[in-house]
Amino acid sequence: MGVVRRLAALVGAGALLIVMPGNAHAAAPKFSETTAIGTHNAYDKAKYTYFAQALDSGASLLELDVYVDSISHRWRVSHSNPLGNDNNCEAAKTPGELYSKSRNQDFGSCLDNIAAWNQLHPDHPPIVFKIEMKVGFNNNAGLGPDEFDTLVRQKLGSSVYKPSDLLGSSYSTLDAAAKANAWPSRDSLKGKFLFEVIPGTVEMNNPFDHYWTDQEYGDHLRDLYTAGNIAQAEAFPAVLGAAGGDPRSTRWTSDTSIRPWFVFFDGDAATYVNNGYDTSFYSTNHYISIMTDAYNVSPAISSTNPTDAEVAARLDLLAKNHASLITSDWSAKPASVLSEVTTRS
Repeated sequence: MGVVRRLAALVGAGALLIVMPGNAHAAAPKFSETTAIGTHNAYDKAKYTYFAQALDSGASLLELDVYVDSISHRWRVSHSNPLGNDNNCEAAKTPGELYSKSRNQDFGSCLDNIAAWNQLHPDHPPIVFKIEMKVGFNNNAGLGPDEFDTLVRQKLGSSVYKPSDLLGSSYSTLDAAAKANAWPSRDSLKGKFLFEVIPGTVEMNNPFDHYWTDQEYGDHLRDLYTAGNIAQAEAFPAVLGAAGGDPRSTRWTSDTSIRPWFVFFDGDAATYVNNGYDTSFYSTNHYISIMTDAYNVSPAISSTNPTDAEVAARLDLLAKNHASLITSDWSAKPASVLSEVTTRS
């Protein structure tokens, strides 16, 4: 059991004060100082019948694949159908409607489900929603970063922890805030959601698309801050792909001004670990590092249903490799496993 989970158990048992060696009081760990577990493609009906069950799972990260449908001007949620919805999000806007309504709804309905579930569980641990924009944004069709922010804000309001929250009044870039470890404690993020946006597989394989989600949202953050409107932004863009060193140093070479707006990094766990990359870069700078396909790190374990002990060992291993969140298709595991949180090295 991780250190954070053990401390939580002590507090739950009625301990009012935790005393550490040297009589130093144990500070509540910051969001950047822990490692937790997430579920890949949590919108898939084969994983959870309803998206509310994905929220119930205890996972600290849930992934949604979103297509912008430029014909209907809707935000579709699907793995491979850009013109239709295929998911476990339901037409439910109130807590009493969850687990019972028709599924295959759009992204707005997924957010409605989240808002309704949040009313039932106002003190839940922080949950990251990883949004893969499969074909990217389409700003010309009114489906750009501004509209994404507006939709999230309308549905979830103050329950979202935003880039402006990390900046506070002290920092002018997300990079500066992260390096100062301005992240709040996990305890203070109870009831909060965070949004991470990444480029999509279709977008990245489109030879005519040279303006991917990461750059577009990075530009969006920079420009909002310059205009004094950074509070409008609802998401953190991620640098996608495992690499040695600072992956921002080889990206956006013609305009480096958006690099300081990236403090989320998302890449394949096996590439990081099996190649021996020095991932201490992420924890030293208090960046949020998401390591995907955690099962595939040598020695590989089941991608769907490993033993509880194997999940715990993989969590500890990747915490030592400075991950903030690890993901796999472990939706079959119980909440006692998926809710595990340990100390990030």
